[in-house]
Amino acid sequence: MSTWILGISALYHDAAAVLLRDGVIVAAAQEERFSRVKHDASLPVRATKWCLEQGGISIGDLDHLVFYEKPLRKFERILANSVATFPRSWRAFPRQMVTWLGSKLWVRNQLVATFGIQPHKLLFSEHHLSHAASAFLCSPYDEATILTVDGVGEEATTGLWRGTAEAPFIEPLAEVRFPHSLGMFYSTITALLGFAVNSGEYKVMGMAAYGEPRFRAEMDKLLRLEDGGAFSLDLDYFSFHYHPTQSYRPRLVDLLGEPRMPGEPFRPTAIAGDASAEAVARNQRFADIAASAQSAIEDALLHVVRAAHAEHGGDTLCMAGGVALNSVANHRLAKDGPYDKLWIQPAAGDAGGALGAALWAWHCVLGKPRAATLDRIDLGRSWARDQTRQILDDLGTTYEDLGDTSTSTTRAAEDLARGDIIGWFDGRFEWGPRALGHRSILADPRGADTKDKVNARIKFRESFRPFAPAITEEAADDWYDIAPAARVPLRFMLATPTLKPEREGSLPATTHLDGTSRVQIVRRSDHPHFHELITAFSGHSDTPVLLNTSFNLKGDPIVASPIDALATLRRSELDTLYLDGFRVPSPD
Repeated sequence: MSTWILGISALYHDAAAVLLRDGVIVAAAQEERFSRVKHDASLPVRATKWCLEQGGISIGDLDHLVFYEKPLRKFERILANSVATFPRSWRAFPRQMVTWLGSKLWVRNQLVATFGIQPHKLLFSEHHLSHAASAFLCSPYDEATILTVDGVGEEATTGLWRGTAEAPFIEPLAEVRFPHSLGMFYSTITALLGFAVNSGEYKVMGMAAYGEPRFRAEMDKLLRLEDGGAFSLDLDYFSFHYHPTQSYRPRLVDLLGEPRMPGEPFRPTAIAGDASAEAVARNQRFADIAASAQSAIEDALLHVVRAAHAEHGGDTLCMAGGVALNSVANHRLAKDGPYDKLWIQPAAGDAGGALGAALWAWHCVLGKPRAATLDRIDLGRSWARDQTRQILDDLGTTYEDLGDTSTSTTRAAEDLARGDIIGWFDGRFEWGPRALGHRSILADPRGADTKDKVNARIKFRESFRPFAPAITEEAADDWYDIAPAARVPLRFMLATPTLKPEREGSLPATTHLDGTSRVQIVRRSDHPHFHELITAFSGHSDTPVLLNTSFNLKGDPIVASPIDALATLRRSELDTLYLDGFRVPSPD
């Protein structure tokens, strides 16, 4: 008889559900894909319902439902911190008590009431243990050092672990505790630069490419590296640990200058346009702050992993936690770090905690041997062609039924080669925040104005935001200088190699100012249809690369259903939608 385990993460951001059968992933999805609320934090009711349907079981068939952290321990940390920072915490304390005593503390009761699970089937992992499990237990490696880095879990903000082939599989080695946090450091700079915390950090990465790290001395005051791989924050500059809405104190403004207003146009020297000299100088300062923060966090991560390697040895590093989504830092670790092999959980943030919690229960609680490796991440919902056809007909949509995959990829490659921007909807949607060829917007990367067209006409987002190139595995080394340790992370768009000098200028739509790109290496075995499409496009262009960005508009989650895709087509200036073998032209 099969053993069924459901892992859940929720109540902070990026809630998700993952279903395992005998340790193998059957289904994995974030709640936002169903609710259409970006970064939805609510209990993943819709995602859970779909996971159970995908497995062909009911809630009563579950052997365990596993929550990804321990709410009581997190509450204890909040209480202790409120006392330690009183009276400065007087604003935050009543809000925290309303939230926690109202709902967050009683997660066990909520899970029982919401899902109808029997209480004795509930298990609770720990936040960073869930991250560690998600990083190592589905990696292809038997032994590894594990690094987990985010804002904060129960108490830990950074964890170092040993992963082994036999039980207990994951052993703790060291940790850094709140309020000293690399994630909170980067989030604070995110707030200073006018972006939303927990969702705008990747914008800081994009902004950093336009700057120089001329504020490194100031960053070194904020984030101090210490002996043995430790680090600390100078808390005189921060207020996230005691204030409900403000993450930094006036001293940070005195150090770095006035903050950027949310929504303020960003026009540094490289893209000044018609901005005034004063505006350009102001925006260049923001870019330089971003570059300095990026440099500081890269150095901090290198500091941690070098110390870990010096003490514990080994040749493999596995990573998870929100900071592990910093693709620029990841490539620095791959290039300059001490480990020969690097594996990063594709859903490294809180969503991945649902997978880690389920794997922890299967391996560490039930003692089952290592087996499954996470190679493919098209683990979300798909739609039968008959369902899609019915939707198209019901909506009175004009479309062509192209039938087999080869016809779709041939036609799509022709459209892309003549400059069209297309939506590509293929099979099950992806696990994690990256679109990897199942829910993607695609374009020819050779056009000098393509980046601006996609940002302005399709995504409706800031003009400085970069796009990723997707390249076939066979061609990757001909186009990019790839650090050996980055090869596996690049399958999940989690590192930023440099375009080779002889290719300079050939991919302006996907190359950053410093020559790097957040590359996706596309293996035929992982994404057969997407690989076929890129290959077909190469036949028209001698370029085995496509611009690949997530299929969504600014502020929306990535599309999940045919209806989501059709709505995005109508609300943007996409030229064509390829929808599981149906070709839908723009209604305009």
